[in-house]
Amino acid sequence: MVEGNDIKYMRRCIELASKAEGLTYPNPMVGAVIVYEGRIIGEGYHIRAGGPHAEVNAINSVTDKSLLRSSTLYVSLEPCSHYGKTPPCSELIISYGIPEVVVGTGDTSDKVAGKGLEMLRKAGCIVREGILDAECRYLNRRFFSSVENKRPYIILKWAQSADGFIDRLRQPGTGSKPVWITGNPEKVLVHRWRSCEQAILAGAGTVRADNPQLNVREWTGNQPLKVVLSRSGAVGQNSAFSRPDGTFVVLTCNDNCDLPEGVKILLDNTSSSAEQIADYLFNRGIQSLFIEGGAEVLNHFIDEGLWDEARIFTGRSFFGAGVMAPDLKGLKIVEKIRYGKSDLDIYLRKPYHILKEVDNVNLN
Repeated sequence: MVEGNDIKYMRRCIELASKAEGLTYPNPMVGAVIVYEGRIIGEGYHIRAGGPHAEVNAINSVTDKSLLRSSTLYVSLEPCSHYGKTPPCSELIISYGIPEVVVGTGDTSDKVAGKGLEMLRKAGCIVREGILDAECRYLNRRFFSSVENKRPYIILKWAQSADGFIDRLRQPGTGSKPVWITGNPEKVLVHRWRSCEQAILAGAGTVRADNPQLNVREWTGNQPLKVVLSRSGAVGQNSAFSRPDGTFVVLTCNDNCDLPEGVKILLDNTSSSAEQIADYLFNRGIQSLFIEGGAEVLNHFIDEGLWDEARIFTGRSFFGAGVMAPDLKGLKIVEKIRYGKSDLDIYLRKPYHILKEVDNVNLN
């Protein structure tokens, strides 16, 4: 039976885990809370890959370890049961005699997949699972996409005018200045988003037209791998793509293009470009892909059904004509946020029940 306190403590686990968004790859984000007689006596989260897991940090934060034998451990993801860079958390929990463990959701990766829960139960622990299961899965949607779908979690992002254009009609020779639809707060937000994902993709047309850096400048965080999709392999004179330093790749059909060794990744005709990109990134161990355009690239992934989340800014200005923004074909908004110069709409291709579809949004 799920009690109100179970929900309260599991929400705290999720809150703690979220602090490390973008920092734990290839590991999932995990938060843990230890409760003794209705009082939190310890908590922790997995801060970065290779470091102690959430359960370890939570246990280490408890001053009086003797209380652990009468405490309940809440953890957002099933404790691990295998030796990796750190010992199994299930063994640690057992060694301290923690009698009850409450788990948000199971770890479906091959290394765990119920083995952690089985180990705890065999040792005599009371194990309850599925507390805020959907929220805990949403927290680690990138991790679960990788282990279950064998591809990265794919996020689409674009900004469009009030009348639905992603760009103005540009005349040859008019320069490469991007058309700004949103304001500075939205720009900072996008850079924070970039820091949370492992790879960022744009089409070569966007790279040549807007000269984007596709990096994290307005936020502190990791830099994603820059990926360019280009039939010809031509990316222009963009300084962000001028050195073979491992920070970018170009996926192209042109084996004769002038690109450095290690940068050019050849596509073939056996499957769609979207599928090949997803496979390439998955095989590199990349769990998330952030796609920033242009319209042709975005529409290609939408048409192929290879996307999970869309974040769309709609500005206040009207273009009258231009490049039409993609159409998500009737999907409902699950979250809406108003900014000074735009509204942000978030869509999920397969909505989690924790995010309610928005029918009538009051922005006043």
